[in-house]
This record gives sequence, structure tokens and C-alpha cells, in this order.
Amino acid sequence: MVDILIKNGRVIDPANGIDEICDVWIENGNVAGIGKFTDKAKQTIDATGLIVCPGLIDMHVHLREPGEEWKEDIESGSRAAIAGGVTSICTMPNTDPCMDHAGIVLQVIARAKQIGLCNLHPIGAVSRALKGKELTEMRELSRSGAVAFSDDGKPIWHAGVMRKALEYSSSFGYLIIQHAEERQLTEGGAINEGWVSTQLGVTGMPVEGEDSMIARDIMLTRRVNARYHVAHISSKGAVEQVRQAQKEGLKVTTEAAPHHFALTEDEVLNFNADAKMSPPLRTEEDRLAVIEGLRDGTIEVIATDHAPHHEDDKRCGLSCAAFGIVGLETMLPISLDLERSGALSMTDLIAKMTANPARLLNLPEGAISVGNIADICIFDPVKQWTLDREKLLSKGRNTPWHGRSMTGQVQYTLKDGRVVFEKGVIHE
Repeated sequence: MVDILIKNGRVIDPANGIDEICDVWIENGNVAGIGKFTDKAKQTIDATGLIVCPGLIDMHVHLREPGEEWKEDIESGSRAAIAGGVTSICTMPNTDPCMDHAGIVLQVIARAKQIGLCNLHPIGAVSRALKGKELTEMRELSRSGAVAFSDDGKPIWHAGVMRKALEYSSSFGYLIIQHAEERQLTEGGAINEGWVSTQLGVTGMPVEGEDSMIARDIMLTRRVNARYHVAHISSKGAVEQVRQAQKEGLKVTTEAAPHHFALTEDEVLNFNADAKMSPPLRTEEDRLAVIEGLRDGTIEVIATDHAPHHEDDKRCGLSCAAFGIVGLETMLPISLDLERSGALSMTDLIAKMTANPARLLNLPEGAISVGNIADICIFDPVKQWTLDREKLLSKGRNTPWHGRSMTGQVQYTLKDGRVVFEKGVIHE
């Protein structure tokens, strides 16, 4: 008798090329088989009409622990993750203190294991204190559990430091993740520079701030043959630069956040600070370019840039409000619009949230393979519901989708072969 039987679901596992109606059974926390199960199980989940896929991986998440736990902590972030079908989160280093030494990396990993709801993979800082001047001990951070390196929330602004980071990382195959923003162009800006910023009388952030930084970094990547990843890509020019770099054979990859392929700068026309993020929402032309990048494979990953803030940080006026929105609980339904519109197949869509980030970061997750730990997401692709920010499990309420209809909802999340989320209920 197996522990859990997931029966009659449409199993989609891009890593193993599976897309079929079948059963998945779990024993001792591991996937024991995929196919047709005829024996007995201690617990049966009827997945008829549902999609069964690997637990989602979000490779760009901001948790505020340590240092700003009133905005979010590892426990609340983990609860939000599993409610969104996400079983693995990669946390950015801009905590306080930041993840620029092994002690903080080990601390957050231990805290996540104590909570036991999802896998946490820290992304270590590239520079000490995120100041962009002196490299961290990346080798030590890696040995402590860091899976990649970035200064996100901030760009790696100094070209010499970026070159050294790429040179050093290339020796070990580390991935350098860049928040691409030339702040000499964007400093003081709140939203995209263009028609909307002019209408509102708000200082804008020109698209050249993103494009110029990526151009610089691609030149450096070409010189040192390193792995370089653009976080939250948002502009037509940026997508085209990454596309050409890939055609050249450079090790350049990128990710897109749901807000950048679902929304435009029009969201801030009513001074809505919940739609303020960095990089900012851009034009319809940019939005469509991001979708095309996802469609043709230029953009390999969908990641949320989940950035929770306290209400006070968002209710102080558009120009002064903090950048960022929450995304863990809305990633799946918003991304499913790409499948409904025909931009991506369901298999390609799921790959961008499972197999692809796992491959980029060398994670053991991202597949439903016999013998693997059973981290699984089961969702209803046509379930309609309305987002109520007050019901979010994240401490952050900063979402522009409040009150909007969503299509697609997570029904079950399994972590280590245990049901941790079931139809709106967390199982501790």
C-alpha cells in the first residue's frame, strides 16, 4: 500500500517529456511510479480534470528575513509560495544584514528547513554589503548553499567589479544575475519614462537605463565567456539584445516576471503605487516583445520578483512609494493566460517554471522522476476566482490585481511527498 495516489490527472513533466492522463504514486516521500496504478493507497487524490506537474520553482523572490520581518519573513513567504504551487524559492540577497557571508546563508537555509513548507535556495551577494565595490567570497557562499550570485535590488553598477565577478564565476560555472539598471539614467524615476509619466508629471525611468546596462554586460560576458542572467527583463530592446547574444553562442539567459508580460504603464494612470516596480511597467510594444521572447525561447524562465512591502511604504504617494509587488500567489494564474492566448503550449509554460530554472541553477527539483523527492503542484486550469488582497498568505498586500478575476487555481501542493496545501488550507 503506497502513501499517496494522485489519480487520473493530466501529468505534465517537461523534464521527462511526459504529457498524458495517468496516475502518480508516492511512497516514503518519493515518487514511486507514474502510469496506471491498480493497488491500494492510504490517501487518494482525485485529479480528474486537473493538471499535475512538478512543484513550481520561483528563482527570484525577496524575503525580508533577516532584518525586515514586518514586511515578510521566511514562514509567511513559504506559506504564500505553497499556496501558489511553488515548492522551491530562490531568495535574493538584499536582506539586512545582506547575504554577503556564509553565516547569513546558513541561517536562512536552517530557518526554511525548520518551517518545512518549501525548499529555500539563497542567492548570494556579488559585492560586499551590495555596494558594488568589493567582491564577496563567492566560493565560500557557494559551499554554504548559495546557488547563484546577484546584487538585486541593486545593479552591479561598477563595470570593473562586474568584469571581475564574471571572470571569477566563470572558473566555477556560477550564474551571475543582474538587475539591469544604469542609475545615472534612472535615478529619481518612479515609473517608465514616456506618455504616462508626462501625463502624471512624475519623473520617469527611461528604457535606455535597462538596455545600456545589458549592452555593457554582454560585452563583458563575451570577453570572459561567463554565465550571465538578466533578471526581470522588461523592454523590447533588452529582449532583442539577449536574443542576439544567444544566437552568437554566449551564455546569456533571462527571465520575465508576470507583471511585465501582463500589464503596461497604463496601470499607474491613477497614481496606483501597487503597480510601481523596478524595472517599471512599460509600453504595450515592450509587453508584446516580452511575450514574443517567451514564445521563441529567448526568455527561458518565468519568475515573480516577489517583493512584499508594508502598507505604509506604498501609501506615501507614487513618487515616494517603494518599488515592488507580491507575486508568489498569482504567478500561475497570470502565466496561464500565455497558454490560453496561444503564445505558449502548456508544456512550454510549465517548463519555464520548473525544468528551466532547475537547469539554470543546477537544482535537484523540477521533475516528477521515479525516485525523486515528490514536490508536486496540482492545479485546476479553468477554475475562476477573484483575488482579494486581504486573503493573501504573504504579509504583503501590494498587488495591482486586487479585485480582478483570475483563471487557474492551485488545488494541492505536495512537498517531500506530503500534502502541505489543500484547497486553500495549509497543512503544517
